[in-house]
Amino acid sequence: MVKAVWVTLQLTFYGTAIGFALGILLAFMRLSHSRFLSGVAFTYIWAFRSIPLIVQLLFWFNLAYLYKELQFGIPFGPGFVSFDTMGLVGAMSAAVLGLALHQAAYAAEIVRAGVLSVDSGQTEAAAALGIPRLRQVRRIVLPQAMRSILPNAANEIISLFKGTSIVSVMAIGELFYQVQVVYGRNGRVVPLLMVATVWYILLTTALSVLQHYVERHYAKGAAR
Repeated sequence: MVKAVWVTLQLTFYGTAIGFALGILLAFMRLSHSRFLSGVAFTYIWAFRSIPLIVQLLFWFNLAYLYKELQFGIPFGPGFVSFDTMGLVGAMSAAVLGLALHQAAYAAEIVRAGVLSVDSGQTEAAAALGIPRLRQVRRIVLPQAMRSILPNAANEIISLFKGTSIVSVMAIGELFYQVQVVYGRNGRVVPLLMVATVWYILLTTALSVLQHYVERHYAKGAAR
């Protein structure tokens, strides 16, 4: 069970880290004045929010059935580099990829809403002072946007943590799958489900406490 909890935490960490990194990129693409970048980001968010997570997971998990080999080269011409899909995407990699890409679509909208909550006068004043655009985003916009981003982002991370149970369909030894294996052997369904529930409550509480301290850090100067 402890090993299963560790697998669940790994899935949550990698899904959150990759998902929010991609989500921040998508958020600024949507806010871009470029119609191409904005259109690409909008299409991605629309597609990954529309397709159920379990379908995305099963697609990546069964990629080898669709494509035996992936090639990179000249379109409709010879390939230069090829990969065997059977060894390229394993069960754990497919789970992380599916969770992260799905999470990125929601993270992008959370970050975009946070950035839009910052008054435009802040960036105008920074531009008047000659502060470079990248530094404006990093030192002025994002610290203020974090106050709006954090509550929603924490909800998404907790949902992802509990949502990792869906990868049990791929026979990955995370918490819920391991519980099913154990009660399949000894028949003690309810006690094992209570064990899983206690673990989820403990770890969710730890995430909530961490959220409280991070929010308090970014509330400096705004809440007395």
